[in-house]
Amino acid sequence: MQTPSSPDALPGLRINRARLLARLDALGRVGALPGGGVSRLALTDEDRRGRGLVIQWMRELGLRVTIDAIGNVVGLRPGAEPLAPVMTGSHIDTVRAAGIFDGNLGVLAGLEVVETLNEARVATRRPLAVAFFTNEEGARFPPDMMGSLVYVGGMPLAQALATKGIDGLTVGECLKRGALAGSAPCGDPEVHAFVELHIEQGPKLEREGLTIGAVDGVQGISWTEYTLTGSPNHAGTTPMSLRRDAGYVVANVTCYVRELARELGGAQVATVGAINLKPNLVNVVPGAAVFTVDLRNTDEQRLQEAERLVDARVRAVAAAEDVTVARRTLSRFAPVRFDPAIVARVERAARELGHPCTRMPSGAGHDAQMLARVCPAGMIFVPSEGGISHNIRERTAPADLEAGANVLLRVLVELASG
Repeated sequence: MQTPSSPDALPGLRINRARLLARLDALGRVGALPGGGVSRLALTDEDRRGRGLVIQWMRELGLRVTIDAIGNVVGLRPGAEPLAPVMTGSHIDTVRAAGIFDGNLGVLAGLEVVETLNEARVATRRPLAVAFFTNEEGARFPPDMMGSLVYVGGMPLAQALATKGIDGLTVGECLKRGALAGSAPCGDPEVHAFVELHIEQGPKLEREGLTIGAVDGVQGISWTEYTLTGSPNHAGTTPMSLRRDAGYVVANVTCYVRELARELGGAQVATVGAINLKPNLVNVVPGAAVFTVDLRNTDEQRLQEAERLVDARVRAVAAAEDVTVARRTLSRFAPVRFDPAIVARVERAARELGHPCTRMPSGAGHDAQMLARVCPAGMIFVPSEGGISHNIRERTAPADLEAGANVLLRVLVELASG
């Protein structure tokens, strides 16, 4: 095999767009929804089938597959020297009604890079690894990015395994039920660098007519669950002055977080995304409620201020309504800055391939922010049509998928060959 000293030694090397699209389509049929899109919540039967398909592809490409105790899967392509690998990848679990690109693109583009190098008989100095991590979405088990967090030692394995999901089952029970856990250790990975290709999941690139985002960081994320206890009562006979209405508190706070995000401005966003009222009947004052608040900001101090203000609002409105409050943190990650050298490599690769590019932060959480704890890390974004994601209408144009994968190819070869 040829061993390049830099990507400039391989000016004509490009991924196979048709092959990448075919794999995306095939994986998208696992857990496909009748109206389009896909549903593969983490560690469900659909996720198990998706994992089996991707592992099959890894082995067909000659990768050495290892699986750790939280179910993270890594396929390794050996290098010319036994050094720490350059890693790429993402996740294949989805939210309940998702598109076929979120997470999947990063994993399958990694496999396409491997197959492109195999076909060209190109060896890299360092090994290349393609990974997919368990429960990145956090849609079934909190927190999001759980698998990569355990992988880098940021969350104890025992704590992750004991985490209960939205259906009452634990991560450990689901891993055992699906025979999805392996014997590889967690918590002390040897990785030289990590680069993740992902759809933007927002409107910036499309609005500005750009093809590539060189992601320079990830917003801090705060997920909080509030449990309110008031008193259920008759909707027609209970005077307004005597109500202990948990639903009213939720409604008040829901409107407040929207106003707060506008007041704080900048990168601040805020969402009340899940609400469960009890008894949830048309003619009964809600006596209990559970709801979530999702706060995000690129600035840690501003994020903390938003958390403080929201908590104060919840408690003030609840006290006025004679409703008790219990608070639980579901997920909390500080903002992350990616490695400047990798960000610059992404920009340079995009420029050399003729793709307009900009530096930008990510508003969503990604596995790359966890890997940044143990190695230089970065991300590549490609446009999301209409800024839509976590939605069956999620779409990225084939030409943009190809462009992102070719930038990934160039950056990985450069990192693995230096």
